[in-house]
Amino acid sequence: MKYAVGLMSGTSLDGIDAALVKMDNKEDKVHYQLVDFCTLPFSEEMKKKITNSLSIEQSNVELICSLNFELGQLFGEAVVEICERNDMASSELLFVASHGQTIYHQPVPKGQFVASTLQIGESSLIAEIAQTTVVSDFRYRDMAVGGQGAPIVPYSEYLLYKSEDSQRILQNIGGISNATIVPQQAELQDLLAFDTGPGNMIIDELCRHFYQQEYDASGSYAKLGQVNEALLTELMAHPFIEKTGPKTTGREDFGEQFVAELLTKYDMPANNWIRTVTLFTAKAIAKALAPYLTEQTELVVGGGGSYNETLLEMLRSEMPMVKVLIQEDLGLSSEAKEAIAMVVLGHQTLNKRPSNVPSATGASKAVILGKITYY
Repeated sequence: MKYAVGLMSGTSLDGIDAALVKMDNKEDKVHYQLVDFCTLPFSEEMKKKITNSLSIEQSNVELICSLNFELGQLFGEAVVEICERNDMASSELLFVASHGQTIYHQPVPKGQFVASTLQIGESSLIAEIAQTTVVSDFRYRDMAVGGQGAPIVPYSEYLLYKSEDSQRILQNIGGISNATIVPQQAELQDLLAFDTGPGNMIIDELCRHFYQQEYDASGSYAKLGQVNEALLTELMAHPFIEKTGPKTTGREDFGEQFVAELLTKYDMPANNWIRTVTLFTAKAIAKALAPYLTEQTELVVGGGGSYNETLLEMLRSEMPMVKVLIQEDLGLSSEAKEAIAMVVLGHQTLNKRPSNVPSATGASKAVILGKITYY
């Protein structure tokens, strides 16, 4: 029996997700079981530093250089903390798998800039603090062979969620929404995956703007609002919504600057804003998934959006033929899903096995992801 910790810090900037995972070999197959999960929230100072690093206007190389090491320190401390919670030393772990904090993601060339991505959180510091091997930087190798470096989790979803009885679509709703389509009785090459558009990103920005709150708990603000059809029409006309996969997006398209520009165009009550953009998230998901839906489809929602009851109601309304579930309906954890996925990817890397999915990322071939930092 072996243990690993997966680390994830996503576009929502909530904090560092840490999942302690047990790995067992049964019938020549590895089984991954969540032992414990926790989120270590970022301090307001750290969140501000990360936010500034994401902004082309406010970012600089000195900030990013320092932040790479500051986040590495925090990631390492997160590993130690979740291990201590479970009465074990981090040095006993087989490995740590760290996604890092995405600072910029440019999936396709733009002007003078080549396709590229950047995640920070120095693995050397994690290894030194946790006293174990670290696997990190999973996205770069896929981009080296022509992929977009995203979505990064489909391989884990294939292993953990494939069903013999129905098609499953794994819909993660973090800051950005992404979907992995796992057909009934699928083989790995049958998978499709892509970003569907914003998840909680615009909702969260508006909650901060109007209520000085980080998110719309349970969708309570959206529930009280009215939809502004003119704004919704403009949102659905966003160029990303019309793209076909493989496609990925991020704060570059739907972040703080995007919201600030919208706020100059429309004048309406706060809850109307929040309901409208919540419906935009649901409609963007439904539009992206429409070509793939069957009567035997289960939409399994994970990430922070799975706790937004108003958003879930909207998804059910937009896709009435689909059975909409959350991770907990399958006995799993919405919050821990992506951190667990990092463990699966890291395990593949250490065993010298590929774990990108070319049909999802557009890569020319399957490759071994990640870099290994030995303790």
